[in-house]
Amino acid sequence: MSIDYSDTRLGRTTDYDSALDAGLLYPIARAREGQGVVLGFVGCDLWTAYELSWLNGQGLPQGAIAEFSVPCDSPNIVESKSVKLYLNSYHQHVESSWSALQSRLREDLSSATGGSVEVSLFTLDDYHRQRPMSEPQGHCMDSRHVSINAYTPDANLLAIDVDRELDTAIDSEIEETLYTHLLRSNCPVTNQPDWASVYIVYRGAPIDRDGLLAYLVSYRQHQDFHEQCVEQIFADIVAHCQPSELSVYARYLRRGGIDINPFRSTHHALPPAFRHVRQ
Repeated sequence: MSIDYSDTRLGRTTDYDSALDAGLLYPIARAREGQGVVLGFVGCDLWTAYELSWLNGQGLPQGAIAEFSVPCDSPNIVESKSVKLYLNSYHQHVESSWSALQSRLREDLSSATGGSVEVSLFTLDDYHRQRPMSEPQGHCMDSRHVSINAYTPDANLLAIDVDRELDTAIDSEIEETLYTHLLRSNCPVTNQPDWASVYIVYRGAPIDRDGLLAYLVSYRQHQDFHEQCVEQIFADIVAHCQPSELSVYARYLRRGGIDINPFRSTHHALPPAFRHVRQ
């Protein structure tokens, strides 16, 4: 017996056209004014698309994993579901070569974001070799004994660790990588949860780890895009901890066949080449 799901949320369908349509891409202006975010960083948003397929000249389906690097100074981001719909409009599209496809993707995404988007295409074997699952060397904060009572962003939780600072030689700075797998924010369009691991690499006075963990967890009920969450984290750490160097990198859990990984840094334009086990 078949079950009718048409009156449930599960029964709501999405139309996938069989014709390629760059008009499906929905640009959204980056929101920085009023959030205390000043463009004092470099970096990019690294998108990974796992569901990309098209037809070659003989009608044989082709498949690739694509990476899109969107510069952080582009005026727009692109809404992720619109990217999914755009990529799926390739499924019956005939493309003469991988390089032709790469050029078309670059042109369409650059037009939507207003920036110069870099596009890389990988076979599955190539991607496995060039983007291995790994974890940067550093300190995971997830097992710390810290009480959490704030679930909307509270930058006042950020502070310098005075005890560790006293143990540090006068006028010297430390370098360390701190990370957590507990970042959660919510999509402002759909309110769906977005899960991520976030890596804080800095040079400066030692940051209080309990406060940093509590601050990152405080995004748990916050609604914003991945890119803007990372920029706010970067700006708040700069304002409250004043590191001389800082990089913030969030690797978000794949949703809809796409993961989005914003990277912001005082000195590095490109993020380290790895992916997380949840991706």
